[in-house]
Amino acid sequence: MTSSVQSPTSADGDLARATAMLERLVAFDTTSRNSNLALIDDVRALLTEHGIQSDLVHNDGGSKANLLATIGPSVAGGVVLSGHTDVVPVDDQDWHTDPFKVTERDGKLYGRGTCDMKAFLAIVLAALPDMMRADLKIPLHLAFTYDEEVGCLGAPRLIRFLNANLPAPAAVIVGEPTEMKVVTAHKGITRVRTTVTGHEAHSSRPHHGVSAVMVAAELIGYLQNMAAQIAQAGPFSDLFDPPHTTITVNRISGGTEVNIMAGHCTFEWDIRVLPEDDFDRYIRIFNAHCRSEVLPRLRKISPTCNIESMQPSQTPSLKPLTPSAAEELCRKLTGDNVTRAVSFAAEAGQFQASGLSTVICGPGSITQAHQPNEFITIEQLAAGTRFIRGLIAHASR
Repeated sequence: MTSSVQSPTSADGDLARATAMLERLVAFDTTSRNSNLALIDDVRALLTEHGIQSDLVHNDGGSKANLLATIGPSVAGGVVLSGHTDVVPVDDQDWHTDPFKVTERDGKLYGRGTCDMKAFLAIVLAALPDMMRADLKIPLHLAFTYDEEVGCLGAPRLIRFLNANLPAPAAVIVGEPTEMKVVTAHKGITRVRTTVTGHEAHSSRPHHGVSAVMVAAELIGYLQNMAAQIAQAGPFSDLFDPPHTTITVNRISGGTEVNIMAGHCTFEWDIRVLPEDDFDRYIRIFNAHCRSEVLPRLRKISPTCNIESMQPSQTPSLKPLTPSAAEELCRKLTGDNVTRAVSFAAEAGQFQASGLSTVICGPGSITQAHQPNEFITIEQLAAGTRFIRGLIAHASR
């Protein structure tokens, strides 16, 4: 039976507050194409109610903002709790409930962002009264970002602001869904947009034109072969699934009519590299192939033919570094001593690249992320709540 969320009847008031806060956050449609300011303003008002000052770091147009707030003393050695506020679209997905209203069923809380990753934000915000009552010896910093889902675009601005304005934190915990297990490495990602300019002609006279769509198909085949070679030759790391760098093409558009040789075609692809691998070498191989093998053939028909590739975004990998203050802290709080890595990219690599000790540890399973009928279990919400309670106790010692 499906019902709207009811507060748990147990004595665990922390879990009740986290559930209510999750409902509050999910109600904001922060799909990446939209502004996140309504949610950010609501969070900022909540912080103000608790006497907590916060700073905003906007995008260029002012339509989105990161939020940074500190609870506790202004000293070095604090812990950053970081999460993104944006979610992926629900378009064309088969949702059985309102995606922007949390619904409880069979021990699960359904809604867009419940798992990825508003549950972590909700747990942190629900713990504000406990943080304020505690005698914190080190600060807890809240770092909420925008546009993670479209290339981790917001975090770099927040990280620069954080490093310039706060005493150096000892650790960053990025609360992406890991079932509260400690993750010390993730793959890096670069997104590539390739545009093919062909030469329009009537499709009955293909020898007088260049179909940009057909050229794009040829190049996609080349990338598919490159991906297959990587899967066979490596490099490899058994920490990851799959254990090698991957290349996939996931969007394509082009052409005007079926009887016109397509003048333009654009396809978008990504490279997800192991921490020890390098994006650039694959892009160099692809560009060299375009220049030496493909373009000369096209330009025999028309000198205006072209192939251009650009990288709208690039996120560095999270490398397993030792020693790591963030790893040591999270292992102490969770009791988890297994070495783990994830194949998705996150903002953790950006924090680490700026010199901050960083791990990923958050509630929920990544298998639920981006899915229709996304959910987080109440048990995972409770596990995250226990983690934050332990962190507050650690910061008070």
